[in-house]
Amino acid sequence: MYHKILVPMALDHGISAQTLEIAAALRGEGGEIIALHVHEAPQGSVAAYLDEGVVKEGFEKARALLEAKLEGVTGVKGEIVIGHTYRTIIDYAGANGVDCIVIGSHKPGLSDYLLGSTAARVVRHAPCAVHVHRSS
Repeated sequence: MYHKILVPMALDHGISAQTLEIAAALRGEGGEIIALHVHEAPQGSVAAYLDEGVVKEGFEKARALLEAKLEGVTGVKGEIVIGHTYRTIIDYAGANGVDCIVIGSHKPGLSDYLLGSTAARVVRHAPCAVHVHRSS
């Protein structure tokens, strides 16, 4: 059983409920589950054309979606951070003493060898155990 479990949540995919359920089954007594959404802010030339208010509005909308997904779910702490998805998941896990990541995978391309690209990168580089839930 694990003490600190990280569940990365893509707010536009429908597998979050299953990954949270898996995390609950893997959590040891007194353990915690952190639902993490990585908000990717606009980069490069796109960022130059967006008003700061629009960027902030996008972040707040993501925060509200995360809260809505966690509504009624007990024992889960929601976190939202800005960064590049897979790198931020790995960095967050290392910096916060996470001992297990439960991540969903969906619709992979051939180059990803049966896992989605984010899940595949997390599996390869995570500083802890990783459980992958493959959606049907």
